[in-house]
Amino acid sequence: MNLPYELLIGLTYTRAGRRGRRKDRFLSFISGMSIASIALGVAALIIVLSVMNGFQKDVRDRMLSVIPHMEVVSMEGGLKDWKPLAKKATENPNVLAAAPYVDGQGLLSVGNRLQGAVIKGIDPKEEPQVSDVADHLVGGTLETLTPGRYHMVIGRDLARQLGVGIGQKVALMVPQGSVTPAGMVPRIKQFTVTGYLASGHYQYDAGMAFINLEDAAKLFRTGGADGVRLKLKDRQEADRVAMELVYGLREEDVYVRPWTTQNATWFAAVQVEKRMMGIILFLIVLVGAFGLVSSLVMTVKEKQADIAILRTVGASRGAILRIFVIQGTIIGVVGVAVGVGLGLLVAYNVGSIVSFIEHLFGVQFLPQQIYFISEMPSDPRMGDVIPIAIFSFLLSLVATLYPSWRAAQTQPAEALRYE
Repeated sequence: MNLPYELLIGLTYTRAGRRGRRKDRFLSFISGMSIASIALGVAALIIVLSVMNGFQKDVRDRMLSVIPHMEVVSMEGGLKDWKPLAKKATENPNVLAAAPYVDGQGLLSVGNRLQGAVIKGIDPKEEPQVSDVADHLVGGTLETLTPGRYHMVIGRDLARQLGVGIGQKVALMVPQGSVTPAGMVPRIKQFTVTGYLASGHYQYDAGMAFINLEDAAKLFRTGGADGVRLKLKDRQEADRVAMELVYGLREEDVYVRPWTTQNATWFAAVQVEKRMMGIILFLIVLVGAFGLVSSLVMTVKEKQADIAILRTVGASRGAILRIFVIQGTIIGVVGVAVGVGLGLLVAYNVGSIVSFIEHLFGVQFLPQQIYFISEMPSDPRMGDVIPIAIFSFLLSLVATLYPSWRAAQTQPAEALRYE
């Protein structure tokens, strides 16, 4: 084989322990631990960042199945005719559809049970154009929300808390009350539950209810719709489209609210947490790099006589340096490759792995009340995997420089003195 002798010797030192002396086997074991440390660090980084990406993506998708991509809200109060505003908004090429809404809050009661909820007044014919609410209904459809019938679609978890089923009555109390000789009396109206919302997002399933737009306008005394909900071609462009709409609707007394401003604190917190977790877990790779330094230092110390002999037969200091750089590079490449493979394998199957552990030990890692979702999501992205692999390899390469330089400084006569 016409390979450089530095590469051959470096490969030999890396796997010498398989059939070498006891000291060689120990050095090979240390090299194996270095590979394992780097691999575990890389795998941990990929798995954790993939889970956090999946968590963010899953929660965002479930949010946007209920909330719109954007809302254009009237500053004047209720819109008796919302269609002119919707027409102007949809003139923007990035806006696909618009639908009216009324937004309010109230208390739902059944017997002695009382729960607060966000009440959404919608047009059952227009709403499917801007959200996926209709796709997440159980036991009913939006068509049951006919005006004047006072029907309600209620979040599934909210219904469980109230102990109410389909076809049963629930009392809705809103703060827009009536003045009587006895003082302010809240408005109360009986609604019939005609379906459940099961979006998979606990915050909405446990605190949201839908009623007809006209019923909501009467109950909350808005005189019409609060504004229009919009669906965009690309939800990631919501901020840019919002600026365009602000300019395009400057003659209207409205303000524009993209989905990025709703729960903005939560998304920002996830990004900060992802960044900090990446920094913390990268320390595991750093520990592996320190292990690689220790492994090469011990190898150089043990191979002093070999280095001296190579120098005496004509090997240059640069050749000695390259031998140990090659050995360290091999360890780094193998560690990073194993880590990337292991990390992607776990990341793509983390849901099944977590479900198996939960079933085996009877535990629940993601209570819906805290994390909004019940299954472990994962979204491996090459934008995360590739930088992790590159930085880990570069760190391993840097870790080889000092031990390799020390090996190149070995003096043959001094090394062979006691041989």
